[in-house]
Amino acid sequence: MTTLNEPNSITQPENLSALANLPRDEGGPVFAEPWQAQAFALAVRLSAQGHFTWKEWAAALAGELKGAADRGEPDDGSRYYHHWLAALERLVTEKRLSDPSAMLERKEAWAVAYRRTPHGKPIELSASSTD
Repeated sequence: MTTLNEPNSITQPENLSALANLPRDEGGPVFAEPWQAQAFALAVRLSAQGHFTWKEWAAALAGELKGAADRGEPDDGSRYYHHWLAALERLVTEKRLSDPSAMLERKEAWAVAYRRTPHGKPIELSASSTD
């Protein structure tokens, strides 16, 4: 089963506050769904591990947000983490940490696991789901 590390175990970049549109409250970032927290944590972790700089990350996210604005998408914050995830996927591809086909296979495996999981039960990605 894939799980998210405890938030306190992830070192956050000092300039996280530079992300003006980041949904937050007085305690820090807030998430409407678990996948948003996971995408957030993954971007922070990959940057902390040196796979990309926080400046590269901010530029990738800014590019996604600008693209959304150029397409006329509303800027109401409801799709912020969708853009976060798109920026993350783009950087992961550019840095050759994964490739689009492997990421698509993983998304499809999660979709299958989701459809097979009874309501109210945790979704688990089994080893056979990734083959």
